[in-house]
Amino acid sequence: MNDLFMKMKLIDDQVEMGKMMSCDGLTYHGKVFCFEYKDKMVFKLGKGYDIKKHGIEEFEYLNPFKNKGPMMAWFEVKDHYADKYESLAKVALEVMKGA
Repeated sequence: MNDLFMKMKLIDDQVEMGKMMSCDGLTYHGKVFCFEYKDKMVFKLGKGYDIKKHGIEEFEYLNPFKNKGPMMAWFEVKDHYADKYESLAKVALEVMKGA
């Protein structure tokens, strides 16, 4: 997470470390746009985002609640795709800036 943080901080100095569901994450103006969750990274890319254009075939939508449906704007991506984390974080940051 620290390596990704440093890369994102170079892109925008308003990126900070933060927490989401007690997990380490990255924030922009106090709002989390990506975070570590179990053995995955989770990115807020927006509902309907085509994550497959990054070459990611395996992903899940974040679903932390037993009695609610998944959060379709948040994508869980396994370590297998760690080489894609930086590009996904950049997209998530841009999405957050546009919110």
